[in-house]
Amino acid sequence: MRRIAWLGALLAPLLLGACATRAPKDYSAFQRARPAVILVLPPLNESPDIKATPAVWSSITRPLAEAGYYVVPVTLADETFKQNGVTTSHDAQQIPADRLRQFFGADAALYLRVSEYGTRYQVIVSETAVNVSARLVDLRDGALLWEGTARASSAEQQQAGQAGLIGLLVQAVVNQIVSATTDAAYGYAGVAGARLIGGPEGVLYGPRSPRSGQPPAQPR
Repeated sequence: MRRIAWLGALLAPLLLGACATRAPKDYSAFQRARPAVILVLPPLNESPDIKATPAVWSSITRPLAEAGYYVVPVTLADETFKQNGVTTSHDAQQIPADRLRQFFGADAALYLRVSEYGTRYQVIVSETAVNVSARLVDLRDGALLWEGTARASSAEQQQAGQAGLIGLLVQAVVNQIVSATTDAAYGYAGVAGARLIGGPEGVLYGPRSPRSGQPPAQPR
């Protein structure tokens, strides 16, 4: 009995901590800045797939626009960078905030980083995944307004345990063929972007939204 009581006392704080309500995200700097125009910079790519940068860059603008912001078109931003000799994501993200504001007239810039993009194979299973992190920076004073991360994966839909060995082998072959002929991760880039921007800890609604200035619903 003493041993059981001692074990209960040891586990109680851990259980209470796991059940505790998560603290709300701090949006105070974001609410003070109230950006209306956002420039999305080309993402830094830490994955081995060269398609990650254009896929994530093009996917992130839609959820930002749906959140109520004017987003500088990716084609315009890309062409402006190229005309000024900026040809890599790293160089673009090193440009001072005041220069970006001068070139694009944006209030804030979204700095993206892709840590995972593509399909990984492990014998009879495969996973296509995209992992993106972001920082929203005020171009008027360089202040950090918001940051977040999101991931989307094919494993969320897979039910490998119910497929059986033959089913797993067939699915692995199909996935490999699809990945070799198409960009299987592109769709997950869109899902990850939507979660990043519009998820429970996403950006505030922008001035073009009827919910302008309001935060998304917080997780429990």
